[in-house]
Amino acid sequence: MSSPTGPASGLPVRMPRPRQPGRHRRPEPLVAPEDAPALVLAVPGTPSAATRGLAEEVVSIARSELPGLDARIGYLDGDDAEFPTLQSVLARAAEERAARYEQAVAAGAEGVKMPDGPVAVVVPLLAGPDSALLRQVRQAVMESRVAADLTDVLGPHPLLAEALHVRLSEAGLARADRARLFTVATAADGIILASVGGEEAVQAAGITGMLLAARLAVPVMAAALDQEGSISSVAEQLRGSGSQQLALAPYLIGPEIDGGLLAAAAEEAGCATAEPLGPYPAIGKLALAKYTTALGIAPQQAQGAPVR
Repeated sequence: MSSPTGPASGLPVRMPRPRQPGRHRRPEPLVAPEDAPALVLAVPGTPSAATRGLAEEVVSIARSELPGLDARIGYLDGDDAEFPTLQSVLARAAEERAARYEQAVAAGAEGVKMPDGPVAVVVPLLAGPDSALLRQVRQAVMESRVAADLTDVLGPHPLLAEALHVRLSEAGLARADRARLFTVATAADGIILASVGGEEAVQAAGITGMLLAARLAVPVMAAALDQEGSISSVAEQLRGSGSQQLALAPYLIGPEIDGGLLAAAAEEAGCATAEPLGPYPAIGKLALAKYTTALGIAPQQAQGAPVR
């Protein structure tokens, strides 16, 4: 016999845990919508095993942030053998979507609709604007004859300032955390933020540079690797304003430029250099944010965090 408060045996009754109200409530996990367009990462530069590893790590980060995401890699200078071109990746995505629809119709599934909207969202693997490379991406999308959306480049963004800070600290050119009371003997007192893409890229890099300067409390100036004399001119300006120990921070992901150009620029400016941004976690998160924004599917807000 039971009572209004529970079973007569006196055993405890397991009650469902109430959903936590308010702003501290754990958000529902975001998953990719069914039959959502593919995220296609457009990778510039000469393909290589290192480039492929970098790109695969970026899409892996994106997939971990959005379960069910169809993420693919297309190379601007691919060969369709070892490195599929952006055109062929888009064409394959379109073929697979059409095949899924035909299979559903043949199986007699109810409520099957003809697929519409973009087949893919193309995200350039670029930190800043580069008109020549973006023109190449647009041309590849047009030649594929596939309905695809093209997003902006990844920067400027606070997460890229965080990534630059981490790369500088890994090279011993900046403290890992301003809050910690220690110094780095080789820490730079002036940063040259190296970009590619001409004056437009320099201006865009300058926005992230201001965020980096606030993190490091040292002057940061952007310069163009692909403009003769730009790096050395900025180095002179920094030294003229009192900076003596300079560092070159590549505002680059990596594949878009020959590494030898970075080494030459550092030698020209007489300073040490950090590594490019590479597959830093923020790169995958920003690529995903571009994708979800293009589709309007409530992305998790990407925010910078202090480097620990």
